[in-house]
Amino acid sequence: MVRGGTQRTAVPYSFLIGPDGAFGIQVEAHRWAPLHASVEGWVEAVALAHHASAHATRITRFAGAEVEGVELGDCEPVREVQGLADTWWRGPDRLVAVHRGEADALDFPRGRVVRVYSGLDDWGLYGGVRPDAH
Repeated sequence: MVRGGTQRTAVPYSFLIGPDGAFGIQVEAHRWAPLHASVEGWVEAVALAHHASAHATRITRFAGAEVEGVELGDCEPVREVQGLADTWWRGPDRLVAVHRGEADALDFPRGRVVRVYSGLDDWGLYGGVRPDAH
């Protein structure tokens, strides 16, 4: 594994890049949680979070057992983030970020978090670039 940079916050894990190129966190020598299939996927997720937070009319946070009640039935995965433990979903007027990586790595189910960025128009959902546009 390769370190994903110097640590800048006080968290009980390190950001690492796995032998397969996955970006994730490691708590102890054998507690690895891959968050995204690549560093590029993680960068896309960070950019999407910034974009969604700037354009949403409402951001709702769910944690722990509350995440089970978040419906994703009308959503499709955002493939660009290459989500593994942390995923993004796009619905008709919202983006949904599902963060399970820390909870999995720390064996702390209450640490699961879902953020729903709602009230998004076409620009908020796609940033002017639709994945199916050629």
